[in-house]
Amino acid sequence: MFIALVQAVTDGILIGGVYGVIAVGLSLVFGVLGIINFAQAEFMMIGMYTAYFAWAYLGLDPVLGALLALAAGFAIGYLTQRLLVQRVMGASPLAQIFLTVGLLAVMENAALMIFGPDFRSVRTEAQMISYRAGPIFISAPNAHAFVAALVASVLLWLFLARTWTGRAIRATAQNETAARLFGINTTRIYAVAFGLGTALTAFGGGVILSNTPAYPTVGAQYVVLMFTVVVLGGLGNVLGALIGGVIVGVVQSTSTLIMPIQLQNLALFTIFIAVLTFRPQGLLGRIAR
Repeated sequence: MFIALVQAVTDGILIGGVYGVIAVGLSLVFGVLGIINFAQAEFMMIGMYTAYFAWAYLGLDPVLGALLALAAGFAIGYLTQRLLVQRVMGASPLAQIFLTVGLLAVMENAALMIFGPDFRSVRTEAQMISYRAGPIFISAPNAHAFVAALVASVLLWLFLARTWTGRAIRATAQNETAARLFGINTTRIYAVAFGLGTALTAFGGGVILSNTPAYPTVGAQYVVLMFTVVVLGGLGNVLGALIGGVIVGVVQSTSTLIMPIQLQNLALFTIFIAVLTFRPQGLLGRIAR
């Protein structure tokens, strides 16, 4: 039983790291723009399709194809913010919700028309490999995805902490007016932050392609999970999203030891409700007025 528990925790940490990267984009968008993007999971779907076609036509492993997904996610996200989201900046929350929900429907149905309803999965040599650490077995695709997610997280932290654009993003998130007074083009920063958020989600979609097939409505499978991760960590808190992702992965994995797999999310949402009840700002969030 102990070995099974350690195995479940290990698997949960690996997949949870990927959950964190997928959700950190949503947290970044909210933290900088103050908009909850209900279409965020559709950018994960775009990343999955990008990585799939990179594998099908270029022979790239999904982890490498995820780099193309990163670029595609940034480009589409940047244009989406400049052409659509920018128009509702400062508008009522209801207008922002209508826009992002409408964007979700458009992206999902566009994918259905272009790619069809078929499930598209990849077949790689790594899927047949597992690493062994004593009695614990680690799936190679999960290990590769976790390493890719960890590297992406470190690079995001370095970007936000060490580059001028990263500091401008943080300054704009803290006080837009002050940022403008210091000469920061906040309109451009908003577009870059939104593009960076969608790029990270698309990247996460690419790295999980070895475990999850791509199809037009795949976002619906992850959208609630993404919001759970972000709320657990604290809305707008990038580090919190990563920690929340690991928590979600471990809870999902270990809950299958004591309950049927169909109910694996029961324990997760029980913890989710408890956090909302006793610490609504999230584990690392702050109470704001």
